[in-house]
Amino acid sequence: MSIQLSKEARAEAVTSIERYFAENMDERIGNIAAGALLGFFLEEIGPCIYNQAVTDVQEKLQVRIAELDLEAHEDEFQYWPRQAKAAKGRR
Repeated sequence: MSIQLSKEARAEAVTSIERYFAENMDERIGNIAAGALLGFFLEEIGPCIYNQAVTDVQEKLQVRIAELDLEAHEDEFQYWPRQAKAAKGRR
């Protein structure tokens, strides 16, 4: 699965790469070169970030699922114990 950016996000990312080069490197990078660099990062490094994000979400969901039993648990066979409490309260 390749990572795709919207046209707007891609344009902002290319602009950001150009700015980074202008402010932090000895030479500027053009629009086409910045786009190619972005494509390289998305293809080469993007899957690592994506896979880590999926792993993080899975871990958080597993914690939530484990808590679901506590939140949604109902004690079974409670009719007679409630009846016994009610009868004691009427005496």
